[in-house]
Amino acid sequence: MSKQEVKTGIHFSQVETGDLSQWPDYSISLPGVDLPGKLFLKDLLGLTGCEISINSMMPGESMPFYHRHHHNEEVYIFIKGQGQVQIDGKILDVKEGSIVRIGPEAERLWRNNSDEQLAYIVLQVKENSLGQYGVDDASVPEKAVSWG
Repeated sequence: MSKQEVKTGIHFSQVETGDLSQWPDYSISLPGVDLPGKLFLKDLLGLTGCEISINSMMPGESMPFYHRHHHNEEVYIFIKGQGQVQIDGKILDVKEGSIVRIGPEAERLWRNNSDEQLAYIVLQVKENSLGQYGVDDASVPEKAVSWG
């Protein structure tokens, strides 16, 4: 897929990835293997606290190797289709609406064993690094809402 247009401002960045039918067109290259249907967003968005990727597997596709992480846990958010995730030999069925957290040390693998596209978002963040979250990391200015 063509180079992504990124819009930026002082406190934001935005990238359009297209609808889910376009996600299989992305790919990344690793030493010795190309992975179709994957786009990392960290560099595109200038993320400083996590990595996010959008992912798509077509029917019959699978992650071609087991892997684990040194520091980062991952959260897989499945938004279309169904498949399976294998974590330390345990197989979990996943589908639209499934969310799976995997600790860094876990050996992982996943596949699309259905007859439709499997689309999912992966968040990768350093394990045990979250200090503030939710309402504890927010403030509300005294300002009326306006779409102006």
